Amino acid sequence: MTDLIAVGAAFAPLVVVAVLLVAFLWPAERSMPVAWLVAAIVGVAVWEMPASWVAAATVRGGLAALEILWIVFGALVLLYTLMRSGAVDRINEGFASISEDRRVQIVLLGFFLATFIEGVAGFGTPAAVVAPLLLALGFPALAAVVAALIGHAVATVFGAVGTPIIVGYEQPLESVEPVIAAEGLSVGTYSASAGAWAAVFNGVLGVLMPLFAVGMVVYFFGDRNERSLAPVRGVVPLCLFSGVAFAVPYALTAWLIGPELPSLIAAMVGGAVVVAALRAGYLEPDDTWEFPPREEWPDHWVGSIEPGQNESDASSDAGRSNSMSLLRAWSPYLLLVVLLIGTRVIEPVAAALQGDPVASIETGVGTLAIGPTLEWAAIFGTELGGSIGWAYVPGTWLVVSALLAIPLFGMDREQVAGAWREAGGKIVSPLIALVFVIAMVEIMLTDAHLEAAGVTAAAAPDGNMIFVLADATAGVLGSAYPMIAPAVGALGAFIAGSITVSNITFSAFQFEVAQNLGLPTQLLVGAQSIGGAIGNVIAIHNVIAALATVGLVGKTGRVVRLNLIPVAYYLIVGGLLTTLFVYVLFPTVP
Repeated sequence: MTDLIAVGAAFAPLVVVAVLLVAFLWPAERSMPVAWLVAAIVGVAVWEMPASWVAAATVRGGLAALEILWIVFGALVLLYTLMRSGAVDRINEGFASISEDRRVQIVLLGFFLATFIEGVAGFGTPAAVVAPLLLALGFPALAAVVAALIGHAVATVFGAVGTPIIVGYEQPLESVEPVIAAEGLSVGTYSASAGAWAAVFNGVLGVLMPLFAVGMVVYFFGDRNERSLAPVRGVVPLCLFSGVAFAVPYALTAWLIGPELPSLIAAMVGGAVVVAALRAGYLEPDDTWEFPPREEWPDHWVGSIEPGQNESDASSDAGRSNSMSLLRAWSPYLLLVVLLIGTRVIEPVAAALQGDPVASIETGVGTLAIGPTLEWAAIFGTELGGSIGWAYVPGTWLVVSALLAIPLFGMDREQVAGAWREAGGKIVSPLIALVFVIAMVEIMLTDAHLEAAGVTAAAAPDGNMIFVLADATAGVLGSAYPMIAPAVGALGAFIAGSITVSNITFSAFQFEVAQNLGLPTQLLVGAQSIGGAIGNVIAIHNVIAALATVGLVGKTGRVVRLNLIPVAYYLIVGGLLTTLFVYVLFPTVP
């Protein structure tokens, strides 16, 4: 079989994803099953995989998807519990009361609140929550969406309590575990290290993101007769200080604690520092910037919800929020931070939560083990296995925090039931999409397991599908590849609408390219998250979801075109930064 045919066949599932999601605008829950089917056909017809291995890879992907969805469900339950209790409104009021200047509000809500919500919920939630809050303050609907999407980007690297790293890196990199083990590292430790480098990359790039969010709104939603960036000058110190106040705890947390908490701690610490500075009279602009008069706004700025209306009253107790202290409103998230740190830093606790199974059952389809981790080994008689670490993953502690919030806020049965129903309803579509996209990637990675099991396919290409794509890419681009490594991650996030899915799809690809070129693998895997993060601001279904929350329909293309400006900055400078790191600053990193 020629290399060209092998590359074309390996690329086919990704082409299907791009065409169905982007060209035909199919939702992910329809596109991903088709892409999985194409991957399965390619696996059987071209890579000569036994049907049992295709089925086992699919089950393995399904187990990984369930672990992700447990995290997502917990994050959403906690978020909607706080929304129903009025705590989110109180947090919003606390930010909004600090300044009437729209530029300052963008920094506080569009950046700090959005990054905080990304750290606890992820999966498109920040823009869908923050955009209507900005709308309620009087922002044009389109400006609210643009600010919220740009503002949350840097926090998506770690997403919902580390999911893009814990799952997005670890799941695909298990296919290269022997190579990682040769460096004396486990896949989990390696992934955490690569995530720490991702924090360095995105921390540097993210310093300017508050400035970009403000600049985009000021320039495109200011005086339409005299567009200018001049009003931005008054808040440059505030924006840069905010970027640094976020970036420092962000990178330190990634290196010292792990991937679960960088976005969460950075948003809380950075936000607190900036709010304290503003309350002390520092960094406040000399003048107050406002949007043009409402009657001058063009139609495409406004949707079906009039700016200044607080739509959140329908889902929360607005009266309760007025009397709630800020400390009380924030307390479930503070509790979550304590729980996550405790279950990861206290060694006996961490060991118990990841302990050995208490029982195992031999079945005709493999070995099932029950304990802190649910395991399925030798799926359908193959060498493949999968697991769900329900006790250790953040989902459990998110649910615990949500349960403790109920008596804390004095919530009634109807409020609690509404929060849980809303959270449950939100994970139906992601369930289908995640199961099939991870199953697709597992099939594309399966060749390594076939070799380990001694299953041979004489006419099959040399290496799995991801390896074939990586080898071809390295051959074409050679030493210039680090410059476009972030763009690969951005492509995945744009197509799939999720940095986690982008990482699952391309982390092993980045690893293999680095191996082929003799470059530091951790740095190129970390660079994957540069593009994965910024790709979220133009991801189609993220944009659609955010627009829907402010009553705008049919403006997806307009938002994507506007947000290409920060995307271009992030990818170009991110590519230069990656090149500098791998060739000059840190060429000896594993």
